[in-house]
Amino acid sequence: MNIGLTGGIATGKSTVSSMLAMKGALLVDADVIAREVMLPGHPVLGKVTEHFGQSILLEDGTLDRKKLGELIFNNPQQREVLNGITHPAIREEIRERTEAFELQHPDRLVVVDIPLLLEAREQYPYLDEIVVVYVPRELQLKRLIERDDLAREAAEARLNSQMDIEQKKALADILIDNSGTLAETQQQVDKLWHRLVLQ
Repeated sequence: MNIGLTGGIATGKSTVSSMLAMKGALLVDADVIAREVMLPGHPVLGKVTEHFGQSILLEDGTLDRKKLGELIFNNPQQREVLNGITHPAIREEIRERTEAFELQHPDRLVVVDIPLLLEAREQYPYLDEIVVVYVPRELQLKRLIERDDLAREAAEARLNSQMDIEQKKALADILIDNSGTLAETQQQVDKLWHRLVLQ
């Protein structure tokens, strides 16, 4: 079985994916793949460099993320170009890894961790259920400020750039409420595991 795991920034998605992996789930992580396609020698980084120029590379040929970020931050057109190059390759790699796990380990739960899953749900028809890791927005804001040492305005701007967590909550097949203690989150993960794997 394949499940999609998503949430908002600072809701604790990584915590839940780690708990599921500890129980024996196989993890496909979109963030890891997104970093891999930008490594030297990868065709995606080649295409990005072709468009944005050599100035986005550091001397050793690796991506200067800060430089690329500056080029796209206030330029929606250029961000669209970047997404147009990277997103299809990332989606394809996610699908290939998920299918490979299914073939090699048909009895194992595959967890596909995708931050923007609900924004592009139609791209992932092979996911059986969507798990959303949820905390109320005010707590999400507080955790983000503490985690990334941000001013409140900067944290709010980050939250506003994503789909609202209440919308994600409404679209979830399964909800993990991560606003309590770690033990309470673990209990919900255990329950989910029991329903999906042990029944």
